[in-house]
Amino acid sequence: MITNFFIPELNNHDIQELWFQQDGATCHTARATIDLLKDTFGDRLISRFGPVNFPSRSCDLTPLDYFLWGYVKSLVYTDKPQTLDHLEDNIRRVIADMRATNVGKSHRKLDVQIGLHPRQPWQSYARNHI
Repeated sequence: MITNFFIPELNNHDIQELWFQQDGATCHTARATIDLLKDTFGDRLISRFGPVNFPSRSCDLTPLDYFLWGYVKSLVYTDKPQTLDHLEDNIRRVIADMRATNVGKSHRKLDVQIGLHPRQPWQSYARNHI
């Protein structure tokens, strides 16, 4: 996947400023994988065994972990899919129906949680969830 799709696709874009981040899952940190990613991203790699180490137990570090997977799961299972095809259709539908504003909200919430932006006194993320 990385060599046959991901890297060739990146070569179609300007990636001089692009950072790559992944968690420390064993399959992500095989020596060959890390070497390939280091060759591609240089010191802009955040990964276990990478130039910038992925913080352990940081499952909420990215908007995908912080927002997307829980959001998708909450909508995908509402009609209790009974087959793999039904489940896959639901996943595709939910992702296709997402709006950029939802993802933007998740970025702002993550920024507040990690201290990049102060929370305003009137903001309550428990009530104003996505």
